[in-house]
Amino acid sequence: MRLGVLDVGSNTVHLLVVDAHRGAQPAPMHDERSVLRLSEHVGRDDLLSKEGEKALVKAVRQACDQAEARGCEQLLALVTSAIREARNGLEVLERVRERTGVELQVTSGEEEARLTFLAVRRWFGWSAGRLLVLDIGGGSLELANGLDEDPDVALSLPLGAGRTTRRYLPGAQQGRRPSLRALAELDEHAADLLEPAAKELLGAGPPDLVAATSKTFRTLARLTGAAPYSAGLRAERRLTQDGLDQLLGFVARIDSAALAELQGVSPDRAHQIPAGAVVARAAMRALHVPSVRICPWALREGVILRRLDQLGEER
Repeated sequence: MRLGVLDVGSNTVHLLVVDAHRGAQPAPMHDERSVLRLSEHVGRDDLLSKEGEKALVKAVRQACDQAEARGCEQLLALVTSAIREARNGLEVLERVRERTGVELQVTSGEEEARLTFLAVRRWFGWSAGRLLVLDIGGGSLELANGLDEDPDVALSLPLGAGRTTRRYLPGAQQGRRPSLRALAELDEHAADLLEPAAKELLGAGPPDLVAATSKTFRTLARLTGAAPYSAGLRAERRLTQDGLDQLLGFVARIDSAALAELQGVSPDRAHQIPAGAVVARAAMRALHVPSVRICPWALREGVILRRLDQLGEER
C-alpha cells in the first residue's frame, strides 16, 4: 500500500510517501520538505502566533495536495516538540483540522524516541545487539537504549539544535559567529541535563552499537568527513568525538553565513550547526561514546513501520 507520513517538526514540514507492506522495506516514492521553523513562532508567552498558525495551515494543505496527487491511501500526520510545548497548541491543531481536514497527532518526546528506536533497530537488525540511539531534533534530544524493538529506556531532553541556538546563540540567526563563552555555557547546560539521563540509559545495559540519526547528526558527520548523500543510504558513516572537537574549533571561528556555503550544509540550518555540535559532543561524552554510526532511518520510518505492524495485527 502507499502510505504518507507528514512530520511537522520544529524546523521543517516533511512529507514522505512510500510503497510498503509488512515485512518489506518501505520504498520511498516521494520525499519533500519545506522550511517552517514553527518553534520560532512561539513567543516568550509560550503561545504559537497567528502568523505561525497561518503558515502551518498553508504547509499542511500543500502536503495534503502532494499526498493526494501521489495516490496515498493513508496519511499519517504528527507534530513534535514545537506544538506540544505551546500553551495554545491543542487549540491550533483543532483549527488546522477544521481548515484542512487533517488531524495532526501530538507525539510525546518519549514516544518520538521509541518510534525512532524502532526504525534504527529495523535498519541495523538483530545482529546489532543492544542498541543505544541518539536523535537531535529542532526542539529536543531523544535517547533510547534497548535489546528489542521497543527500548528499555526512552528519554527526551530540551536540547534540540534550534532551541539551544535561540537560547544561547541568538546572533547565529543573524549570520554572526558564536562566542566562545556562549558555547561553553551551552556545553555546561547540556552536561547538567545529560548526567542523570546517561546514568538511566547506561543502567539498562552497555550497548553493542551506538547509532545516531536526524539531519543534525548527518550534517555533523558530513562536515567531519563522512560520505556524501550521493554515496547512497548504505554507505557506512560515522561521527567521532575527535571529529566534533575539530569541527567546533572551526565553527567557533566563522559566522553562520559562511557555514551555509559548505558542502553538505542546508542553508536554512547552518546557524544551528554550532549548537548541534555542542549537544552531540556533550551527549557522546556523557554516554562515554567515542563514535556513533549514522542511521538513515528515523522518526518517519518508525511511524510507517509501526503502522504496518498494526495493519498486520488487524487482519
